[in-house]
Amino acid sequence: MKFLPISLLILALATATTYAYDPSPLQDFCVAINDPKVFVNGKFCKDPKQVTADDFLFKGFRYPGNTVNPLGSKVTPAFVDQFAGLNTLGISMARIDFAPGGLNPPHTHPRGTEILVVTEGTLLVGFVTSNQLNNTFFTKVLYKGDVFVFPIGLIHFQLNIGKTPALAFAALSSQNPGLITIANAVFGSKPPISADVLTKAFQVDKKVVDYLQAQF
Repeated sequence: MKFLPISLLILALATATTYAYDPSPLQDFCVAINDPKVFVNGKFCKDPKQVTADDFLFKGFRYPGNTVNPLGSKVTPAFVDQFAGLNTLGISMARIDFAPGGLNPPHTHPRGTEILVVTEGTLLVGFVTSNQLNNTFFTKVLYKGDVFVFPIGLIHFQLNIGKTPALAFAALSSQNPGLITIANAVFGSKPPISADVLTKAFQVDKKVVDYLQAQF
């Protein structure tokens, strides 16, 4: 009997892992509908009798994103907030346009794995493992037609190292994978993180922290 608590712990952890991803749908579809009066873990379903083919169509990838910005890139998401037909299906996509030298900066998706395919240009991509694996950096140069995967929750980026615009499409294993851009979160939080915390964490002078926070 002394092994029973350990068995229960293992069962609990296994159960928690099972529910760590988007739940499976219990009907053909559940097209999302917003209800500003109520908050739920996901979206309410539109009445199936009122669903049309347009609910399953997303036109946002037809045109290039505007890359005239400091990063030289533009991400066009097709997550459940933009594409209601994805609700409960556990998938989403994004279009990523890059100017020459454009960067999709280090970020994470806390709820989804990302798989990226390059359709134009040349990208330098990479991700960093967790502390458990000593923050190992994996990186590759991708060319047209190459596919690369970024595991769920890990910090990753894409940089256009070519002299021409680049284009990639990403698929993600969640209808709402989330996005945490590292620099924005650390230096652009509202209210700001204490400079005492950041100077010690990054081992830099307070003036450096003040400068970085001012950029956001």
